[in-house]
Amino acid sequence: MVLLSATPLQTDSQDLFTLVNLLRDELVPTERDFVQMLEPNHFLYEAVEAARGGDEQWQPEVRRALDGALSTSWGRQVMTVDPRVAQVRDLLASDPADSRARLRVVRTLEDLNTFSSIVTRTRRRDIGTFTTRKPSAPVVAFTAEQEAVYDAVLEVGRRITQLQAPGMPVEFLMSMLRRQAASSISGLAPLVAQVLENRLDKLDMYELNDDAPDVPAPVLDGLRQQIGEIGRMAARLEGLPDPKVEVLRGIVEDKQGSSNNKVLVFSTFRHTLRYLEEQTRQWGVRVAVVHGAVPDGDRHMLRRRFKLPQSDPDAIDVMLCSEVGTEGLDYQFCDMLVNYDIPWNPMRIEQRIGRIDRRGQQSESVAIINILTEGTIEAEIYQRCLSRIGVFHRALGGSEKILGDLTSELRRIAEDLSLSDTDRKERLRQLADNEVARVQELERLEDQQSALLGLSTESFESRVSEASTEWLSEDKIRDLVRLYFEDSIGRRIALKAGKVAVVRLDDEAVARVTDDLQSVCGGDPRLERVLRRRPAQLRLTADSELAVDDDTVELLGTTHPLVLVTARHAALTRPAMSSLRVRTDLVAPGRYPVAVHGWTRLDSRDTLTLRYISTDPAVEEIADVLLTKAVDGDPDAVVDAPGSKMLEQRHHLEWKSARERHIARAHAAGEQRVASLRAQRDQQLRVLEEHIKNVEDPKIVKMRSSEISSVRDKFDRLIAAQERAVTGADLTTRHLADVLLEVVAP
Repeated sequence: MVLLSATPLQTDSQDLFTLVNLLRDELVPTERDFVQMLEPNHFLYEAVEAARGGDEQWQPEVRRALDGALSTSWGRQVMTVDPRVAQVRDLLASDPADSRARLRVVRTLEDLNTFSSIVTRTRRRDIGTFTTRKPSAPVVAFTAEQEAVYDAVLEVGRRITQLQAPGMPVEFLMSMLRRQAASSISGLAPLVAQVLENRLDKLDMYELNDDAPDVPAPVLDGLRQQIGEIGRMAARLEGLPDPKVEVLRGIVEDKQGSSNNKVLVFSTFRHTLRYLEEQTRQWGVRVAVVHGAVPDGDRHMLRRRFKLPQSDPDAIDVMLCSEVGTEGLDYQFCDMLVNYDIPWNPMRIEQRIGRIDRRGQQSESVAIINILTEGTIEAEIYQRCLSRIGVFHRALGGSEKILGDLTSELRRIAEDLSLSDTDRKERLRQLADNEVARVQELERLEDQQSALLGLSTESFESRVSEASTEWLSEDKIRDLVRLYFEDSIGRRIALKAGKVAVVRLDDEAVARVTDDLQSVCGGDPRLERVLRRRPAQLRLTADSELAVDDDTVELLGTTHPLVLVTARHAALTRPAMSSLRVRTDLVAPGRYPVAVHGWTRLDSRDTLTLRYISTDPAVEEIADVLLTKAVDGDPDAVVDAPGSKMLEQRHHLEWKSARERHIARAHAAGEQRVASLRAQRDQQLRVLEEHIKNVEDPKIVKMRSSEISSVRDKFDRLIAAQERAVTGADLTTRHLADVLLEVVAP
């Protein structure tokens, strides 16, 4: 199982435990185990930051932090037997100026993170820029009538503070009213009615604040009169001019003259979205609303309509949405985003912008328009903090912890009803000078890491390239599927890039495909239902963009049942002998023998890689690139016997060395996993045995004893499985092909 998420996670949250427990319940069976495993990571993070910073005292700082990690319960029981700890200590004895040693310290410490084997974090900044962000922030002023309502909200807050020390629910409630007023005064009246009837929607609360407190009825009773008056004042604004919505109207109408007329508008508040929907329908544009209460099926349908070209009668021009409403949906076909109000959490801002600034965005730049209302707390937070971080210009790096601290402090300042306007501005200035500076400094260190370490660090693209292979590309998958249909079904199919192939099958072809599915995959009920329809028809593509918007299209990926069938059909029974030609200047022209072997690393999880062997080191290094670009060569030319023998001898030496390294690493990792399981077993048994000491009821004693036996048996099985994996660790090889590769100068 693989879980993928683009949502920022706080690593000390219940969410992460739930996910890790789902992935590996034997590794992290209880929350107590999770907390115990998490404890060393704080020290390891400090050690990594010290090594990355590289000041004069970086080595003592790393030693101190590493000792802290080893002093934890998990450190004493598990990490002390991990050979990587000894590697770090050896590296710390090297010259402090040795940048290569320091880089190895950083990477080894990151690998020591207790969840590094099951959780991989790639920051948005690591992926690189997809397009240029062009932010702008038009500022509008309240009308006199709107300002009177906003001032009334502030006055209620001041009166409450004078009468009592407000608790969290009151501060949150007043903050919600102020933020709604800054977002849209016209949305204030229905929100007040909702508050007074004590029917705030949980989704509304989540949109505003991840950990929003409940507002109990007694709190509302004490504020009912003041809040009710605000609602009545806001209701009288209906039909009056609204400068903020007029700014949005200008943005939308200007965009309608562009070839790409799509506008994505975000708001935190459901009432603002409803108000904007009413307004935009009057402008003659086609509009839709997506928020947390909209069913998933409707969200996907609306996204498909939003993607349609302007000329299509079913197209949507303006999409009004909340963060929750757009989770899991991509809008890279749109190049303009309007923040009608601004979240106080930088990570939520990045989530909004990430809807359009992502892979697949065709425009060279995307417009990020933040509409601010002069004199509001929201405008102050934007101008004094958020704009200085740079979130609107680029994807944020830094630490989620720093950004989380920044969000908490912003919220605390904004919701503090006792602060005067002057005090609030001063506190925001101090926050900008401190927390924002921390973000910028950490980003600077990350950006300069290659210079600091004297080495270029691994890019996201290079890691993707290393984990990918051209042999599993869309082109190769299409070739395999075409070959299967031609050889086995007797049909030529027009399976091309950027197209959906419609394949009609007669009864004989359906029977053949169904039998092959049963033979290779044990059958596939969903695909077999499609084949039972009459007339039988398959709609095939290897292009994910074409499949995402149409449930009737089969996306031919590496795990699709039909692709597994075609792979079995094309499987080799003996090493292939081939001659290929490639035109390139990457290596000198000539004829080079190349052997292709499949290496399977047997461990707790088996992995397969292709290993290329050549008598020429330059060819061997880039053989995968050369072979994927090659075409058929001289059909009469093959690798001769002496060349084949040289390849086999070289392969044997390479395989023997790699096998020894793999087995050594597998044994070390296995010992660490066994130590981890034993530590968890002993921890759980201690807790259960402690419980049984104070129990006198024989039935409960029997139940507890059964639990102890069950825990011991479960962990014994897991430990035995790990020990078997260590014993069975190996590197097997299979000879796939010998290729005579002719390199021709371009």
